[in-house]
Parts: sequence; structure tokens; C-alpha cells
Amino acid sequence: MEDIDIRWRKSTYSGGNGGECVEVGMRPSQAVPVLVRDTKDRSGPVLRFGSAAWRRFAAEVKGQR
Repeated sequence: MEDIDIRWRKSTYSGGNGGECVEVGMRPSQAVPVLVRDTKDRSGPVLRFGSAAWRRFAAEVKGQR
């Protein structure tokens, strides 16, 4: 996957302790798909979510606080 136009953001819950971290990426010109990768393995696999699936996932995570 090319990272040229993808803006990656690291989770605010990812501390600087080297633990399990994820980054979420989007291309500025499009909101779909939402991309997720492991911060420690940036050249590794990337998960892709459609906008509806991402909203459901985010709602579930927010409900777990």
C-alpha cells in the first residue's frame, strides 16, 4: 500500500511505552476506506473499513469506556 496521500494518526490511547499501538489513516480526498495498521510494523498488513463499519466499530469502542 502506498503511503503517499495517506494521513496516519496514532491512537491517543497509545502511550510512549512501546506497547500495542495502532494508527488510523485516511486519504485527504476520500473518507473511504478507513485504514488501520500496527504502529510497530508500518510496512505490514493494513485493515480497510468502509465508513459504516468504521462508525459501528468506533461507537462500540466509545461505549466500552
